Amino acid sequence: MSRVLLVHGIGQQYKGPESMLTECTPALRDGVRFAGGELAVEDISAAFYGDLFRPAGSRSIGWPDYDWSDVDETFEADLLLAWWQDSQPQHPTRARTPQWIQRALSVLSGTSFFAGLGERAMVGSLKQVRAYFCDPNVRAKIRERVQAAIAPETRVVIGHSLGSVIAYEALSSSANTPAKALITLGSPLGVRHLIFDRLTPAPRDGVGCWPSSIESWTNIADQGDVVALTKNLAPLFERSVVDVLVQNGAKAHDIRPYLTAAETGSAVLSGLTTEN
Repeated sequence: MSRVLLVHGIGQQYKGPESMLTECTPALRDGVRFAGGELAVEDISAAFYGDLFRPAGSRSIGWPDYDWSDVDETFEADLLLAWWQDSQPQHPTRARTPQWIQRALSVLSGTSFFAGLGERAMVGSLKQVRAYFCDPNVRAKIRERVQAAIAPETRVVIGHSLGSVIAYEALSSSANTPAKALITLGSPLGVRHLIFDRLTPAPRDGVGCWPSSIESWTNIADQGDVVALTKNLAPLFERSVVDVLVQNGAKAHDIRPYLTAAETGSAVLSGLTTEN
């Protein structure tokens, strides 16, 4: 069984755990190697939940045919606005004209996170985040998947994007998890109101709870990653999160450059030293 568990982010509904590992395992092994260590293929496993977002009976290999008019005017619109404002700091706006959603999607399509994604993929991303936070049934099923994937040998849990939120909540729900290190990549955990204030367990007096079994938490973010709106998580949680900035190049939010970073590899190696 594996010692390192990967929890993926949004947009994986047409993949599976094996195809995900095919992409991510070499990247993580490279990151560990760049940090001066070695990690065997069999040491890495995946907690996969993407299929829970796959439309029933779908034969599509892409996103549903979403456009700007499918953006929900509550949670989805608020999250889109937050992404838009972060990508355009020189022109902050809160104006909600009838065309603002179209304009936001157009601007974001040229950012280092959304580059290469079409409008329907961006809208689909918003809907997956909303489903997790607003549909208790979806949230429970996803957390169950992650909790079931934590094996007795698991020592390090790596969560990317929405997966960082899921990993945090899964680890926080049990005081007896064998995992001792949490690594969050491109995490939206610090986004006030939309994410942070909706966490389970709920923050107390503006401070997030620390997963009781976790001994170390490393949060890694690219400066240009608009999903990781709050790069420094340390001020938001009860104990000290180690915040690290990296450069991922043109694809700031992609999981693979996060995994190949020596900083990620170093955090994995440090987490594995907690083994009994």
